[in-house]
Amino acid sequence: MPDYRRYFVSGGTYFFTVVTDRRRPFLVEEPARKCLGDAIRKIQRDWPFEMPAIVLLPDHLHTIWCLPPGDADYETRWRLIKSTFTRTYLAAGGQEARRSSSRVARKERGLWQRRFWEHTIRDEHDFERHFDYIHYNPVKHRHAKSPIEWPHSSFHRWVESGVYDRQWGRSEMKFDDLSNSAME
Repeated sequence: MPDYRRYFVSGGTYFFTVVTDRRRPFLVEEPARKCLGDAIRKIQRDWPFEMPAIVLLPDHLHTIWCLPPGDADYETRWRLIKSTFTRTYLAAGGQEARRSSSRVARKERGLWQRRFWEHTIRDEHDFERHFDYIHYNPVKHRHAKSPIEWPHSSFHRWVESGVYDRQWGRSEMKFDDLSNSAME
C-alpha cells in the first residue's frame, strides 16, 4: 500500500474532490442536498472556512476552501461534514449502499468513499484553473450543456457578481494541465 501523506499549509487554500461510496448518484436529490448544505453550514460555524467555489454532481462534489490563518485542519472539517451529513441523511430516510464486512467492522456507513482528494492551491493562476474546473465540471460530465444550466453550483453566484458571463463554458474547455485523474 502506498505511503500517502497529505500536505498541510496553515491558512492555505485547497481544492477537494469528495466521492460517494461506489459512486452512487444521490447527492443532487433534494434530501441529500439539504442535509449536505446544513452539514457544511454547521461545521463552518464551528470550524470556520471560506468556500469560494462548489459544484455538486450526482456522485461527487468539488470545492475550494480557504482556511483561516494558523489553521490547516481540513481533515477534521471533512470528517465532521461527512458524519453530520450521514446522521441527518439516514435519519431523514436516506438509503445507504450495502456495507462490506470491513465497513461494518469499522462502524462505517455506506455513503462516502473513505478518503477524499485534496490539492493545495499554489498561486493565483492555480486558483483560477481549479475555480474554472469546478464550474465547468457539470458540462464535462454531460449533466448540462453549459455551466449556467446546472443548478447545483456556485457558478450562479459568480455570474451575479460579474466574475463570469452567463455564456461562459458553452464551448468545450480543456483542463489537461491539472494533471490528475482523481479530479473526476
